[in-house]
Formats: sequence, C-alpha cells, structure tokens
Amino acid sequence: MLLINDNIAALGAENNLDATDNALSSVVGQLSSGLQIQTAADNPAGYSIAQSLQSEINGYGAAEGNAQTAVSVLQTAEGAMNQQEAILQQANTIATQAANTTTAQDTTAAAADNQEFQSLIAQLDQIASSTTYAGVSLLDGSNPTLTFQVGPTNATSDAVGVSFVATTSASLGVSGLNISTVAGATAAMASVQAAINTLASAAAAVGSSQNQIQALSNNVSVAQQNLTSAHADLVDVNVASATSQFTSLQILEQSGISVLAQAQQLPQLALKLI
Repeated sequence: MLLINDNIAALGAENNLDATDNALSSVVGQLSSGLQIQTAADNPAGYSIAQSLQSEINGYGAAEGNAQTAVSVLQTAEGAMNQQEAILQQANTIATQAANTTTAQDTTAAAADNQEFQSLIAQLDQIASSTTYAGVSLLDGSNPTLTFQVGPTNATSDAVGVSFVATTSASLGVSGLNISTVAGATAAMASVQAAINTLASAAAAVGSSQNQIQALSNNVSVAQQNLTSAHADLVDVNVASATSQFTSLQILEQSGISVLAQAQQLPQLALKLI
C-alpha cells in the first residue's frame, strides 16, 4: 500500500537497521576486548558466575605464591641445618680425637683441638642467628612456628604450620664444653652426638613439611588451571564465531541501508498517482 503521511516500510527498515547496528556494535566490542561478557547486562547469570570464578582463581594464585614462598623458607632453613650438621660431625671427630689419653697429655695438641672445637661451636651460633628469610629469624628460637596460607579458603587444611627447633649451641646442648682433658672430650662426644641426632630430626621434620607444602602447591596449580579454563570458556570470545558474525552483520547493515534508502522513496511514488 502506497501512503504519503506514514511510511510504514521505511519505519520497519529503520528498526531492522537499528537492531543490526546494535548487534554489530556488540560484536565489535567483543572482538576488540576479547570478551563475550563485558558487563553484567551482556549476560547477568554468566557475569555472576564469572566473578565467582575469578575470585577463586585469584585466591588460588595467591595461595600458590604463598606455597612457593613457604618452600623457599624451608629450603633456607634446611640448607643452614645441613651446614650445622657438617659442623657437628667435624666437632665430634675432634672430640673423639681429643678423648685419646696420649693426645690429652700433649698440652699443645690438646689446646689446639679445644680451640678448633670452640670455633666450630661458635659457628653453630653464627649460623643460627644469621639464618633469616625476609627479616624473619628461623633457627634462633624467636619464631618457633610459622603458618603458611597455602590454600584459597580459611579452612584449617589450607593453612600449614611449621615448627622450627632452635639450633643454637645452647639449645643443642653443646655450649660450655671443653675438650682439653680426656674427661671433657668424652663428655663432649656424648653431647655432640646427641646434638647431631636432635638436628637430624629437626631437619627431617622441615623436609617433611616442605614435601607436604609442595604437594599442596601442585594441587593448587592444577585447580587454578581448571578454573581458568572454565572462566575462559564462559567469558572469552570465540574469535572465529565472532568474526563470522561480524562479516554477516556488516553485509546485513549495508543491505539495510540500501533498503531504507529505497523505502524512503515510496511516498514519492504515491505522489505520481495524483
């Protein structure tokens, strides 16, 4: 029907063109941002789920970082303990040597052995006082327990407490020893050997905690990867699909513009009948 006052065909073409233009703008936004959900209006339910997933991903990322820090802390402590273990082994050798009667009768040799022994014991204290991580002392007894948050929640299983044994000479029971006599050297042997066992147990506990945290870190890493994949499937744009849609909408928009231009000429055709 040809009308002069109302151009229904042109209005329909204009509405269709507006819809096409809005869809094209949306696709352009998706391709330029790489996201199919850019605001809550795009997909309210999907947006809510995506934010929840992102929160979990961030939590897992922080937890994994904490776990790696924890491993570094424990490696630092373990390395220092290994040095102290070597020192105690050497001290035990010297004490055993000094416990020999002929060695003790040689006052010069006995004094030299005792001097070396005292130097080794002092090294234990130097290592214990200087072993720190980010300013936190690990082996001097001032921080007996450190807690590491290695999971994304406040659940007890997501936090690991690690106890550290003080490894000073006094804590290990080897301070105040003197091996310049046979009796002193014999007593020192027993004390040093006990210290070796104590330190070995402490190092084993640290190593066990390190393995536990590393296992938790591996689980956190896998969980974060799976959540990231789910988040990407929900939020990230399918470039191939969006590009195809963009091409179709471009053609549709050009067609709509052409049809609208022609529809706007219909009233003039009606005038020719008058």
